[in-house]
Parts: sequence; structure tokens; C-alpha cells
Amino acid sequence: SSGITQSTGIQNEVIFNNPYCKHTMESLNVSWEELHNSVARQKNAVENQILVRDSKGINEEQVKEMKSAFDHFDKNDDGRLDHFEFRACLVSLGYNVDTEEHLVNHAADTDRHSDFERVLQMVDPDMTGQVTFNAFMDFMTQEASDMDTAEQIIASFRVLAGDKRYITPEEIRRELPAHQAEYCIARMSPYEGHDAVPGSLDYMSFATALYGQSDL
Repeated sequence: SSGITQSTGIQNEVIFNNPYCKHTMESLNVSWEELHNSVARQKNAVENQILVRDSKGINEEQVKEMKSAFDHFDKNDDGRLDHFEFRACLVSLGYNVDTEEHLVNHAADTDRHSDFERVLQMVDPDMTGQVTFNAFMDFMTQEASDMDTAEQIIASFRVLAGDKRYITPEEIRRELPAHQAEYCIARMSPYEGHDAVPGSLDYMSFATALYGQSDL
């Protein structure tokens, strides 16, 4: 405590140079600030590495972008966003929450229940009015995982279809086991592109809906 008292006395007397010490108050403040910033950077880097490890389907650059967006809207720095802040955060990351399109980029649903409300049920199931960072990252990770899986399914169907944008029931039955083939055929919508042929099916919307919030 005597050291603290002496330090306070030195500051009160506006003494910045001590002939018995090579350091000055200014140099110590600069060194402390540099140390503080260095620790903060290392802490942030470690947190990002942990998030990348735990977030399948999201790379380090995406994690940084998501964390930066969350931190920007977390005005009181408590690790939570209210629903308005969460919505704004999603918009900043490129999600469209103001149209009839699905927020999570899935196929259209006849249910008129708000897409944003559906997402809130995922990130704030108890409707506390708050979205934690962990819930936010879980949602974003699931989004990336679903999108990757849908793209993989589309790529597989494209191969079966001979690189066409549609597939025929005959091609499906030829390439897949009977029960899988009939399942897909029964749930695929007719393909309506300009290059459509009679009976052609839309495997792209099927794959997207299959990993979205639908009744498939």
C-alpha cells in the first residue's frame, strides 16, 4: 500500500521524471497500453480458433466476420443481442429478412408465419428477448452445414441427370434403389425451365427443401 501511496503522491505533484528510474510515467503508460492490446488480440485469436474448431462448415474468415458483426451490434458488450439487434446483425451479414423469401434461403413454404419468427424460435426458444452469442453461432453453423449439404445433393443429382438442370423419373429409377427413387419422385416438383421435357423434375428445389424447414 505504501507503493501505491507513493505513486499517487508522485502523480499529484505532477512529477513525470525520476532520476533514480529509467522509466517515465508516459513510457510506462505506453508499454501498458501495448501489453493490453497485445493480450486482447491474442485472446481474440484464441477465441476464433476455438469457434472454428467447434463450428463445422465455417472457416476462420467466416467466423471472424460473424463475430465482428455480433460484437458491432452488441452495444452494451454483454454477449447478447435483443431481437432488433439480432435482426440488424443478420441483415449486415447479407440475410434478407424483409421479403417473403425465406430468411434461411430454403424453399418457399405455404405457411405465412414470419421467417424471422421461425428463426427466433431456434435461437431464443424461451422467448427471453435475448440471443446469446453461442445461440447465434449455433444458428450460423447450422445454416452453413445445411447449405453445404444441399449443394452436395444438388451436385449428386446433376451427375445422375447428365449435367442437366432437371432429371427424369426414368433416370432416378435407373440410378437409385427402388424405395429411394420413389421417395424422390413423389416429392420433386415439376421442372418449369425453358428446356423442360415432359415429366422432368426439379431436383434443385427438392435438395434445398430437403435440408430446410419443410414437410419433405
